[in-house]
Formats: sequence, structure tokens, C-alpha cells
Amino acid sequence: MTPAYEDRPWLKLLNEAQRAPVDPPETVLHAFRAAVRAVPDRTALAYFDGRISYAEADALSDGVAAHLAGRGLAKGDRLALMLQNSPHFVIALLGAWKAGAAVVPVNPMYKGGEVAHVLADAGATALVCADRAWESYLRETAAASPVRIVLTACELDLQTRHDERVLDFGRCAPADDADDLLAVARSRASAPRGREPAGADVALISYTSGTSGTPKGAMNTHANIAYNAERQHVGHELPDGSCVFVLAPLFHITGMVCELAACIAGSGTLALAYRFEAGVVLDAFLEHRPAFTVGPSTAYMALAARPEATPEHFSSFRILASGGAPLPPALVDKLGAAFGQYLRNGYGLTECTAPCASVPPGRRAPVDPASGTLAVGVPGPDTVVRIVGDDGRPVPFGTHGEITVRGPQVVPGYWGRPEESAAAFPGGELLTGDIGFMDADGWLYVVDRKKDMINASGFKVWPREVEDVLYSHPAVREAAVVGVPDSYRGESVKAYVSLRPDAAAGPDELAGHCKERLAAYKYPREIEILAELPKTTSGKILRRELRSRGGSGEASGTGAVSGA
Repeated sequence: MTPAYEDRPWLKLLNEAQRAPVDPPETVLHAFRAAVRAVPDRTALAYFDGRISYAEADALSDGVAAHLAGRGLAKGDRLALMLQNSPHFVIALLGAWKAGAAVVPVNPMYKGGEVAHVLADAGATALVCADRAWESYLRETAAASPVRIVLTACELDLQTRHDERVLDFGRCAPADDADDLLAVARSRASAPRGREPAGADVALISYTSGTSGTPKGAMNTHANIAYNAERQHVGHELPDGSCVFVLAPLFHITGMVCELAACIAGSGTLALAYRFEAGVVLDAFLEHRPAFTVGPSTAYMALAARPEATPEHFSSFRILASGGAPLPPALVDKLGAAFGQYLRNGYGLTECTAPCASVPPGRRAPVDPASGTLAVGVPGPDTVVRIVGDDGRPVPFGTHGEITVRGPQVVPGYWGRPEESAAAFPGGELLTGDIGFMDADGWLYVVDRKKDMINASGFKVWPREVEDVLYSHPAVREAAVVGVPDSYRGESVKAYVSLRPDAAAGPDELAGHCKERLAAYKYPREIEILAELPKTTSGKILRRELRSRGGSGEASGTGAVSGA
């Protein structure tokens, strides 16, 4: 019998509050202004020893909006925002929205060519960036782009601690061809009238991470963001005013929605620490006592590996969440045993404005006994997730297929790409390109990316399953599995591994560990040990780069294991 995914069997796993309808404000900007009226003196942004209240953040972003409008930025124009996790990012974002612009978050680790693609593709007419980046390479990049308004920021400002573990740079001299963001923000000018965004307006053009190809700009509307922010706020059951720590980068859709927007929805305090450095983050946990954070599994691996980490560092959290990268069950167990916290899984994409499934408070994600895969959670009450076959028809519960998503968080399409939008969103339903399955209770399991499947002698091997087994070895810190050409099998399984500090394990030992736990065609025939695996700055391991390494041998140790 064909399963009725539309019946949403997962509803029985949600409590009454989680199932209840939500009535989000039209935009996050509306939610922000409501917080300004209700709690003007509450700290909105905490940055090392710096504190900015909601009223101050409102005035500062007003100044930015007035400047942008005065420089000719029109409603609907695009502003590229390229900063680390600092108050400057939030002030520029709010200012751009107040001016009626669509914001294009840009990864601050991008090089000139990568930035040039985003600026040209989005048609960005304004740019906000770090002063150091402007001086070193962005001036030249912007000169060949549509950009004509530039604001620069020194991210040493708005705090005085200057923690050299992350703030390891000095000030730049003021640029003659750019305006200073903070000076503009402090102008006390009022935001322009008549530019209030509507829910259907594009709030963000969020470029996909490019793990599988050229980044495309997903058009996240104000309504998309406001809905998911409100669902996060209600679903997490956090008291209003709670502190949210920014572990995922704000330029990434996870940080933008699950941290920044959801924090504003709860009139909370957003604690920032520039960029991820495990020691700095642990210190910030003790200082700010956050109730919630979300980040990739790789960040939690790094925190767990720090010898100074104790249960006290994590004791303030009501919810620890993971998203943006696969979560190995072994890491969940390790964090629980070491720090007394359950790490909640989640699943989402840029195209569905971050989460479309998560583990509800009060529940623990099951592990599929056949594959060892940890469930990513259950969809929300307004979302329908289906599993479909190659013919586009739904497959039975428990059967692998492509994951599709329909709901109020799904974007209308890609910026400037009508044909690709039509292919990816037929009838408004997102085809994720991810392979997974759903059990009869509504728990969703993500197996792998469709294009990452390995075909070894005609057998399908999903890299995620092999990676989960590798993560169960006590010496393994990070693992990634790819298919490599094999004259006998067509493809064979190769694993790249980094080891935990002070741990020792060779390729033969790791291969044996897998061989004991996997079918003969699944275990890695070759294992290469690296000091670090390549990742995006949002924490996703770049299998694409590992595939291109081939048999380069650039490693601290390599090994090949033969077998049938």
C-alpha cells in the first residue's frame, strides 16, 4: 500500500504546543521592532565584553538604512554582506532590510573569484565587508562588479577584549573609497519611510555552499524566514529573553535562521565570538550561559576534543542542536557521557530556509538497526516530507528514495535561474537531491547525497554508513568516504580520516574495524590519514575536494587493504 505521507504520521511525536498553529510576524524586522518596544534595554548583542541593547541596535541599524538610501540604494536592490560573527553583521543586516534591500550573505573565507561570482550573479549594488578584506583584495574584485556602495567594518570595534585567539589582526586605516559602517550607524539618522518589506519580498539570496558544484542563490523570502524562526522559537520551548550562542556562522542559513532570527523571535540575547575557535567558544559558554546553540557535528567534535572541556561548560544549555553536516551516533553518545547533554539532530537545506526536520524536545532520535544511521528528526506540523522513487512516486515507509519537502519554509526558486528552479521545485515541492527513508512513525533518516552513492561491483554503497562505522572507532576525529576508480570493481571505497589528539591508529587497524562491521563490498579498500579534512566554513566536509585528491598520497599515513 502506498504510504500517505500527507497524513503526517509524525504528528503523534509532537506535543500539543509543537503541533499548534503559529502566527509569525510578517518579517523578522517586525519581530525585532516588537522586541525594541517591549524590552528596549535588554541586551540584544553580546560580543566578548561588549553589549548592545535592543534600542541601541535599532538606532544603529536606522543609521545604516538612512545612509544606504541616501547613497541611492533602491528597494529591492541587493546588498552583499561579508562579515564574520560580530554585531556589525547584525546591524548591517537590519539596516539593509530597513532600506528595503535583499541581503546576499557571503562567506568571508571566499577568495576573489568566488566573491566575484556571487556579486555578478546577484547583481549586488552594495557591499559591506571587513576593512582588511577590502584593502587586501575586495577593492579589486568589486571594481569589476555592479557594486557602487561600499561600507567597511573593523571587527575589533564594539568590544575591548581583543582575544588574540580569534581577533588576531590590527586596524586598517580608513579607506578613501569606502564609508565606515560604525560611523554611518552612529549618525542618529532615521530609517527611510515607505520601504517596509512584505512577507513575499526576497529577504536573502543565500548561495548554496558549492559542495557539489557552482553555488546558486536561493531566494529566501521574509515570510520563509519569519515562519521558521517562529517554529524554532516555539518548538524549542525556551523562555523569552534566553541567550543564544552563535556557533554556526551567520552567513550560513543555519546561523541566520536558527540562531539570529529565532533569537529575535524570542526577544533574546545573541552571543557572538567572531569565528569558531574551540577554546574561545568554551570560554563564551561560561561567560554568557546560553540556553541554545546549533552547529555542525565537526564543531562539537572539536569542543569534545579539548582537554579543558567539562560538564560545567555545557550546563546552561536547555538544547544543543546539530545541523549542516551529518551527525554520527557515536558523537551523540560521547557528548552525553562526557558532558551530560543530549545533542539533537536536525535536517534542512538552504532551499528550505534551514530546518525542515528536527528532534523534538522530550524525544531521542532512534538509530536504524540495519544501517546504524541516526534519524535527523521529524518534520514540523505544517511541513510534508515525502520519499519518492526515480519515477517521482512515493515509496513505502522504510524504502530508500529521494527526500522531498513542501511547506511554508520552501523558497520560490533560485535567483535568475528559472529553468533550474522549475526542475528543483516542481509544483512548489523541493527535490532535495538527498537519499533517505522514513519509518512508519515519521522519523526521517538521511542516507546520503544522491550523487555521492558509490557503485562497487554493482552494489550500492552509501558513504554515510561507512563514515558512521569509522566514527565509532575511538581514535577517529573526522571521516569522509568517497568512491574512487577501480579497474576490477568499477568503483571502490576510499576513506579519509583525521585522528583525535594524542590518538594513534593506522590504516590497517581502521580498515579492520570496518571489515568487522560492514559487508565485504562496503568496507574501505584504502584509508588515507590526514591532519585535517577539507571543509566549508559552515563545517561540511568537502567530499568533492577529496575525490580530486585521488591517490596523491599527501598524508601523514596511507594504507591500502585488499579484499574481495
